[in-house]
Amino acid sequence: MRLEMWMHRRVSEAGRPGDETILEIGAGTLNHVDYETRCRRYDAVEPFRELYAGSSRLPRIAALYGDILDVPAGNRYDRILSVAVLEHLTDLPAVVARGAALMAPDGIFQAGIPSEGGYLWGAAWRSTTGVLFRLRTGLGYGSLMRYEHVNSAKEILEVVRYFFSSVRVRRFPFPFHNLSLYTYLEAAEPRKEACAAYLHRIADERR
Repeated sequence: MRLEMWMHRRVSEAGRPGDETILEIGAGTLNHVDYETRCRRYDAVEPFRELYAGSSRLPRIAALYGDILDVPAGNRYDRILSVAVLEHLTDLPAVVARGAALMAPDGIFQAGIPSEGGYLWGAAWRSTTGVLFRLRTGLGYGSLMRYEHVNSAKEILEVVRYFFSSVRVRRFPFPFHNLSLYTYLEAAEPRKEACAAYLHRIADERR
């Protein structure tokens, strides 16, 4: 948990004091809210209500949605963020494209993710959580991870770069994919035609 704080801090550092709006994707227990103390409005997307039910942080959330597609199309956010979420999404391109469409003109899309697929990340969970999980259950943690982390860090970066013209990357503790535990992405300048085309295709499929 202490290591994961790096992602929360990197995301919150991009905040601009004053009148800004935030949409968090996959807010979970709302634990990132504590890192954002200067925004005007904080909306969140989280389908699993049991994670935030009864949370003392709920009064700080202006609107909660079960799906990013439920967010009104007219909403605009200065920052759209997620922490340890994108690696779990089976509809990753749709979420990123929709996020880009909801951004304010000078907004940014931010994500903190594990460096899934990298050597150090793999070695870290195999020698810590993986060992404890096998001792406790007799099962291999790798099978669980294959179902939980369906997107690698490189795949996520490819998707974000497809929908955004400007993407910055930072890694921890070292600036190399294979020697990092976590990765921070910050994207701006959405490729509007690519986003619109993908969202249009999704709408057609749903009809």
